[in-house]
Amino acid sequence: MESRTAFISGASRGIGRACALTLAQAGHRVVLAARSQANLAAVAEELRALGREAFTVELDLASPDSVKAAFAQAAKDFGRIDILVNNAAVTKDGLAMRMKKEDWDIVIQTNLTGAFLAIQQVLPGMMKERWGRIINISSVVGEAGNAGQANYVASKAGLIGLTKSIAQEMASRNITVNAVAPGFIATDMTAVLPDQVKEAMLGRIPLKRFGTPEDVAHAVKFLASEESNYITGHVLDVNGGMYM
Repeated sequence: MESRTAFISGASRGIGRACALTLAQAGHRVVLAARSQANLAAVAEELRALGREAFTVELDLASPDSVKAAFAQAAKDFGRIDILVNNAAVTKDGLAMRMKKEDWDIVIQTNLTGAFLAIQQVLPGMMKERWGRIINISSVVGEAGNAGQANYVASKAGLIGLTKSIAQEMASRNITVNAVAPGFIATDMTAVLPDQVKEAMLGRIPLKRFGTPEDVAHAVKFLASEESNYITGHVLDVNGGMYM
């Protein structure tokens, strides 16, 4: 398989880190992007220890200037981006009735607008090359809803709509655009939940276990590959059967 360049946002931990390792092991060069440079450096070292090429860029998806700068640096240092994994996301949970507008804004800005701006940055190169893979990490809650997360759910549901629209715009250029919707994945983000919440969640998962970041990364690897070249505008659920 031809070695390509993959850009992964939110690559410093959890699902982003797993995607970076999995795509690197599949032979791709990887650009790791996140706000925390210290954590990124550790992931880059892991990849280099495996004999893979890894580069880091600072990226704050809430800032359009930061998005432009990160992709400009990536293009200058390692050329065209072939695979984009829009993974970075933030949460600011709270009941809708009491949700502060700034908590709504930052979640939509980061998770949805940031992903859109990232897509805009990679499309010209992909169109020129007539090859591209865009993979947006949505969520089971973007499909099923979730109380106390109106902002996060709206951002993740928005990503699904964005995925389908860009898929239609770009299909003639051989650029596929898909989403992966993870269910309950064991990461730093979920580790802090109370035990009774985790127990209740397990009760709703037919496969009776939480997912791993690697479960999600394998789906991303498939959608980034040649094997998936007749799949576009699709939402791939990785949720243990929690939502069907």
